[in-house]
Amino acid sequence: MILIECPNCGPRDETEYHYGGQAHVAYPEDPSQLTDKEWAEYLFYRDNPKGLFAERWVHTGGCRRWFNAVRDTVTYEFKAVYRTGEPRPDLASLSQAGNNKEGAAK
Repeated sequence: MILIECPNCGPRDETEYHYGGQAHVAYPEDPSQLTDKEWAEYLFYRDNPKGLFAERWVHTGGCRRWFNAVRDTVTYEFKAVYRTGEPRPDLASLSQAGNNKEGAAK
């Protein structure tokens, strides 16, 4: 069981949440001006990195609010959670903090 920290409700079981895709994808300013290819890229193309990734999650079994999280796609560990509209934490500092923690455990 994985506990996910909801910024509104606190830690809850992962079964209470649903994944919402990549975070911080800006809606086009004027979608009617996009070509079919540009519109398809906006709708369907997302990053798929190995490592830290900013994602959207919704707490469907609790407050029903959307929030963002930075999760390591290799270990599935959540490194940070933050409310929608707040800036994304610096991925380099989160990665460095994880490296320091691993080094201390050795």
